[in-house]
Amino acid sequence: MTDTANAAPDAGTASEEKPETLGSFTWFLVKLALAVLIFRSFIFSPFSIPSESMLPGLMNGDYLVAAKWPYGYTDYSLPFSAPLIPGRVFAGQPERGDVVIFKHPIDNTDYIKRAIGLPGDTVEMRGGQLFLNGDPVAKERIADFVIAVSPNTTCAWGAVREPDADGGDLCRYTRFRETLPAGRSYEVLDFGLTPQDDFGPLIVPEGMLFVMGDNRDNSQDSRFPAMPGGGVGLVPQENLVGRASMLMWSTDGSAEWIKPWTWFTAARWGRIGDGL
Repeated sequence: MTDTANAAPDAGTASEEKPETLGSFTWFLVKLALAVLIFRSFIFSPFSIPSESMLPGLMNGDYLVAAKWPYGYTDYSLPFSAPLIPGRVFAGQPERGDVVIFKHPIDNTDYIKRAIGLPGDTVEMRGGQLFLNGDPVAKERIADFVIAVSPNTTCAWGAVREPDADGGDLCRYTRFRETLPAGRSYEVLDFGLTPQDDFGPLIVPEGMLFVMGDNRDNSQDSRFPAMPGGGVGLVPQENLVGRASMLMWSTDGSAEWIKPWTWFTAARWGRIGDGL
């Protein structure tokens, strides 16, 4: 005898799905927009490199992601610098050598430079040699930096222009490796003696940063007074937006929308995914 009397009834049919409505789709878009807003404001955000002031590490045409949390959050963390965050919350100070993104102290445009001097540091340049707190920063000559000329890359006055094997042109720059006292190292370019190769000494005030471009003679950084579209002077730490983390795309600028194959030939594939 089979036991069926106490068996639970089989639902048999799936529950009827509610039809999609304009209201539910709109709510989905609102939630998606909020998720993207939160992600870009507080976790990671994309930025592009529009100049050659950070050669050789960063090139015009690079697209990177920046971590938003390392230095805390201010109004500058939000889209359009919306005045919604009181002061600077969860504040953190950069380390020497960090590649930082910040708002220009005067015109509020995004800039990217390397943090060199922290509050209390004495920064000085003598004949192109960087000094921190009275001591020279280790500087070693390494192999020249060579980059192909393209719509995104020109030969600045400090470069030697030479032909390549494919009929194009190359730019050759003198390159050095600097190593900060804590052991952080990075590469810099040097065009030779320029007026900005002698600077300071200057003591970095509390709450400020001294920043420099890696392309030392082609960067209007903290060695220059802050002015719109030009030098940045000392950067208030409250202007920090994020720390550059990884390259997600790079192009030499030769792509054309009407020629889809150039979207691939213009890419600098070897740079994509590089950490900073």
